[in-house]
Amino acid sequence: MTILFEERTSDSLYVALVQRGRTAQDGKVLRPAESHWHMVLLHYKGETRFLVVGPWTTTGVLSYSEGAELLWIKLKPGTFLPHLPARYILNKETPLPQATNSTFWLHSSAWQFPDYDNVETFIERLARQEALVCDPVVSAALEDQPQTLSPRTIRHRFLQATGMTQSHIRQIDRARRAETLLQQGMSILDTVYEAGYFDQPHLTRALKQWIGYTPAQIIRKYQPGYVEATE
Repeated sequence: MTILFEERTSDSLYVALVQRGRTAQDGKVLRPAESHWHMVLLHYKGETRFLVVGPWTTTGVLSYSEGAELLWIKLKPGTFLPHLPARYILNKETPLPQATNSTFWLHSSAWQFPDYDNVETFIERLARQEALVCDPVVSAALEDQPQTLSPRTIRHRFLQATGMTQSHIRQIDRARRAETLLQQGMSILDTVYEAGYFDQPHLTRALKQWIGYTPAQIIRKYQPGYVEATE
């Protein structure tokens, strides 16, 4: 493994997952499509950068260098930075201006870099200053809760918060669920049924598009001794 990391869940209303890690050597990895916003703190060769990342509308290759230390903050669905419109950060890693060696600029204020243990405090401060918000319409719609808003309004709220339509996000989420089922040992045909695909070719096309691997490749990845090529 060329990226060594640990992760934890969060009790924050805004945070889905917190990870930290370091790169043991140079490498590349195929990353899936992603509907969530991320914040990433990167330490490399004595420099620190704070990035706002994604969402990603399709798969892509992520390159990394040996010796980088990273903190990932995965935000919950519907959580976004309103002063960074989604259409401007979609499919991008956007570095925020650095104020000092330990702070960065966002919404006309300097913010202290977070660490693995104080992410929730950092996020709550952003939320109190409305530098970070969560649109409950987006999360409720993805959970199939009844909506009183028009479809046009809901579409606008999704595009504002994520840069994607609800249908696009659901396709990504379904592919991620199918990937998890295969990782857990479910057969390909049973995964077709459980994840709601029409047939095996439909599943294969979706996984290739949103995850970057076929069902058979995902199964092989989780067999003992598997090593992914980095070139």
